[in-house]
Amino acid sequence: MKTLKIPEATIIRLSVYSRHLTDVDRKGIVTISSGDIAEGVGVSPAQVRKDLAYFGEFGTRGVGYNVKDLHRHILKILGLSQDWSVCLVGMGNLGLALTTYKGFRERGFIITSIFDNDPQKIGTTVNGVEVLPVDRLEEVAKANKTQIGIISVPSPYAQEIADKLISAGVQAILNFAPVVLNVPPEVELRNVDLAVNLEVLTFNVGTRRS
Repeated sequence: MKTLKIPEATIIRLSVYSRHLTDVDRKGIVTISSGDIAEGVGVSPAQVRKDLAYFGEFGTRGVGYNVKDLHRHILKILGLSQDWSVCLVGMGNLGLALTTYKGFRERGFIITSIFDNDPQKIGTTVNGVEVLPVDRLEEVAKANKTQIGIISVPSPYAQEIADKLISAGVQAILNFAPVVLNVPPEVELRNVDLAVNLEVLTFNVGTRRS
């Protein structure tokens, strides 16, 4: 399987499929068709079949997919058949919201360390995790074998934090700071700029009105 040739949009849809399958499984449904999945997530049945076909053959023609089996396969494809050690840097309003989001733990993303440079926040505990000073980031991230770092600090500090995460051996970074980060090619980087996403929405709404 050459994952480099798989469209990113397919990976995003697989994540959506897995959430839908979780809901379906909770309802006690045993088998599901591509049409059922498509209807549940808002794509075409052909798109569902095409996305799954990148990774092999699943299900039985005329019968459908076993919900638990398909869900397990998708989780394995997404790398969610294991837990991931995550550190979060920046305990502002966004950082607090991220640390209290139950969906991370449910999907196997375990926040094992939190960092900030505010003396009033250092030493406090959020969801059982103590907030530590940023100057301990590399030491603690290495000890925890942290694989993913989340950056939610002001823009001027984001690159410095990214450098520390990379030095600690972090393999992937989710960046919420509205700034372009420089990272080596072996480090996966995903930028989440909330303002940009809102601007895309307003552009699309404005286009429809014109």
